[in-house]
Amino acid sequence: MTGEITFKDCEDTDIEYLLWLRKETMSLHLEKSGLDLDDESHLKRIKYGFENARLIFMDDKKIGLLKVGNLQEYIEIIQIQIDANYQGRGIGRKIIQSIVENNLEKKPIQLSVLKENRAKKLYKDLGFKIIGENQHSFIMEL
Repeated sequence: MTGEITFKDCEDTDIEYLLWLRKETMSLHLEKSGLDLDDESHLKRIKYGFENARLIFMDDKKIGLLKVGNLQEYIEIIQIQIDANYQGRGIGRKIIQSIVENNLEKKPIQLSVLKENRAKKLYKDLGFKIIGENQHSFIMEL
């Protein structure tokens, strides 16, 4: 991986990009899971936790989205989505490792991943364990 990763808080003007990104990165996984693919469903997920949404940049190019919530009992990685053109370069791994390193309170870190999403391998490789599940997703914790 090359390039500097930086972040910027999301604004309402970013919704169009976030909708494109969500469709680009999640449609196949959602379809395999039998979940809704309409714009309304995508927008609902985009707006969930929007106050924690940050755009991911590499060398000043917008390449993804990160949402992290700092809850009382744990840190939640709400969403991490990397543009398909930048996947497989270690960017998601580097971002998650940074979250772990900056977890000064040493709270558990949780995330939810669709059972059909290949990202679960990355999470397992980083030490996340499955602590629960529902019909479509695994709940994982580090």
